[in-house]
Amino acid sequence: MKMRKLLVLAAAVVMLAGCGTMNVKDFAGRTPELRLEEYFAGQTRAWGLFEDRFGTVRREFTVDITGTWDGKELVLEEDFLYSDGETERRVWRIEKTGPDTYRGTAGDVVGEALGEVAGNALNWRYTMDLKVGDGTWRVRFDDWMFLQPDGTLINRAYVSRWGIEIGSLTIAFRSQDVGQSAAAGTQ
Repeated sequence: MKMRKLLVLAAAVVMLAGCGTMNVKDFAGRTPELRLEEYFAGQTRAWGLFEDRFGTVRREFTVDITGTWDGKELVLEEDFLYSDGETERRVWRIEKTGPDTYRGTAGDVVGEALGEVAGNALNWRYTMDLKVGDGTWRVRFDDWMFLQPDGTLINRAYVSRWGIEIGSLTIAFRSQDVGQSAAAGTQ
C-alpha cells in the first residue's frame, strides 16, 4: 500500500510540474521584437547572479560579449568575471534555422542548444557540462530571455540536474549600441 501511495504522489508531482511551464508562442505579438542576430551584434555587457534552489545567491558575475553576425552565423564571445575573481570564456556559435528558430553550440554545451523566439521572448533549452568546484556536473537549462522597451534584455534560466531544479540564473543584458541610442535620445 505504501508503494502505491508513493507512485500516486510521484505522478501528481510530475503532472503539477508540467502545469507551470511557459510556451514561447504565448509571447507572439509582444514588442519590441527580439532578434538575437540584431540585439547581440556588436558589444554587450551583462550582470548576473546564480541562486541555489533555496534562493541563496551563490555567485555574481559580469559578462562582456562581442557579437558578430555574418548573415548565417552569430558568434558570441563571452568573457565572464565572477565576484570571487575567477574568469571564464565561452564562445557560442548560433545559426538561424528558420524565421523564429535558432540552433547553437559552445564548448561546454552537450550537443546543441535549441531556441525559439516569439515577440519579445526567446526560449533556449540545452544540456551543459557545468564546472562545479573541482568537478563537472551535467545540467539542463531552460533559458528564457525577454527584451524590454528600453533595450534591456532580461534573462531567467532554470537549471536542473537529474530532473530536479538546483537553481536559477538571473541576467540583465545591455547592448552598448542600445545604450548609446537611448542616451542620444535623452539629450
